[in-house]
Amino acid sequence: MPPDDPTLTQALADWRNGDRDAGNRLFAAAYQELRRLAAWHLQRERPGHTLQATALVNELYLKLFGGEPVDWQNRTHFFAVAAQQIRRLLVDYARAGLAEKRGGNRVKLSLTEVKGLAAPNEQALLDLDAALSRLETLDPRAAHVVELRYFGGATEQETAEAVGVSMATVKRDWEFARTWLISQLKASK
Repeated sequence: MPPDDPTLTQALADWRNGDRDAGNRLFAAAYQELRRLAAWHLQRERPGHTLQATALVNELYLKLFGGEPVDWQNRTHFFAVAAQQIRRLLVDYARAGLAEKRGGNRVKLSLTEVKGLAAPNEQALLDLDAALSRLETLDPRAAHVVELRYFGGATEQETAEAVGVSMATVKRDWEFARTWLISQLKASK
């Protein structure tokens, strides 16, 4: 997460006080960090992925400001919700891609016609999302730590502040969650 930007902090305060135009100022103040975060996630996707960082951030804007107003408590809360929404957008995009691959309205090709194409990464993201959802039922705090660190790019300190626990607890939750998720992902293969 970016350092505490006074423009972002003021826009959050204005939004809480009922200024609905503050959403645009808030988004503008956070845009570069959100775009950096989106680009980082998309770098880990398969080559030739059609979703671009700018499009992901634009979709994020619609999610964050297109519906019911959210009562942002502080910048950490804003970026935590943004991380959660990025996860949901990527998962929805992966689901849509897999739906197209399993039929959709594409022309069907034989396996010999597609030889040499890279395997898509959508299924890996869906597997991670499913495992993370299972972790949420087992240990909601550990799942939240993963969401903040992995999807939100938060540091251990930022995560500790957002979750309201010590850094030692964040480290324990992170290690537990990583180990648990890895075992779940291996078991699903």
